[in-house]
Amino acid sequence: MSNRTIERKNAPDLKALIEQMGNNTTEAIKQLTERMDGFELKAKRPGAGGAEDEARALELKNLGHYARGELKAMNVASDPDGGYTVESALSPTMLKRIHDESPMRRLANTITISSGDAYEEPIDTEEVGAEWVGEQEGRPATATPKLKMRTIPVDEMYALAPLTQRLIDDSRFDMGRWIEGKIGEKFGRKEAAACINGTSIKQPRGFMTLPVATTGDLERPWGTLQYVVSGSAGAVSDAAGGANGIKDLYWSMRAAHRSNATWLMASSTANALDNLKDGNNNYIWRPGMTAGAPPSLLGRPVEFDENMPAIGANTFPVAFGDFKAGYTIVDKLGILYLRDPLTSRPLINFYAYRRVGGDVANSDAIKLLKISN
Repeated sequence: MSNRTIERKNAPDLKALIEQMGNNTTEAIKQLTERMDGFELKAKRPGAGGAEDEARALELKNLGHYARGELKAMNVASDPDGGYTVESALSPTMLKRIHDESPMRRLANTITISSGDAYEEPIDTEEVGAEWVGEQEGRPATATPKLKMRTIPVDEMYALAPLTQRLIDDSRFDMGRWIEGKIGEKFGRKEAAACINGTSIKQPRGFMTLPVATTGDLERPWGTLQYVVSGSAGAVSDAAGGANGIKDLYWSMRAAHRSNATWLMASSTANALDNLKDGNNNYIWRPGMTAGAPPSLLGRPVEFDENMPAIGANTFPVAFGDFKAGYTIVDKLGILYLRDPLTSRPLINFYAYRRVGGDVANSDAIKLLKISN
């Protein structure tokens, strides 16, 4: 018997060798590769040829077919067949629902205090008297102005979110930072909603909750907002489908505030205003001229806040205001966070609170458009 024949008889069972792949995938593939390399090397050596070499070639071919079949049978859908070795790809970021952001904090006057539970400011709402007089005439006392005190209490909001210690330890995300970010975003949305519709009970007072009247500045009581009617039932346009209501609202603002004023409305209202034209058949709405620039309406910028009401009978969907002069937001200390690992073990309590107040500062600086019945 030739040496090559003895070598083949002493070779390991090839089928058994491949079946070992189910128990140790990495080692089995290594051995299989070495075995096939050995066959290929021997096939390249000069030999006796004939039936022995043909048998070796057939064995190598069958080995390749069998190995490919067994390797295909291993798949990620079955854990024992290779699924254990496949790790799912976890995104480095977490999908977040996009919430509408309010521009009120950016538009309003923001003040930060470090002590006390309220912000107080004297308000000059009246004029001093003055009269024309002749050279020899007497000078009786003229009317003196009276001051008012505006007080904005600093209200409190809080959040308490419990997470398990195991979730914090084992998660591939920084769950602590994530939950604190969520709390901060929620605080911002609640503040924005209160600046427009807040009741002033344990929260800021929104400008939409003030009393309203059609009388002009210096005629209606201080703390009352002026409104202008649209002129058409259930629509932002006037009865003829034009923009007279919007134009009346624009001119109701005195020049000192009008030059700094901004339109504020929900997106659905903007969609209706986008189609309005003036008496010369020109659109009164102008898209922003550069990337990121707000659109304009009658030459003044438009901001969107989904806390504003939609168009409907007896609603006030459009505000036009010099909000820097018209509304004040008062901050105290910012957002404070506390991680409490003791009170509710094994839970970690993420507690946060914020002190913030808000109120109308100048009722002459904000005007509203009312939709007719």
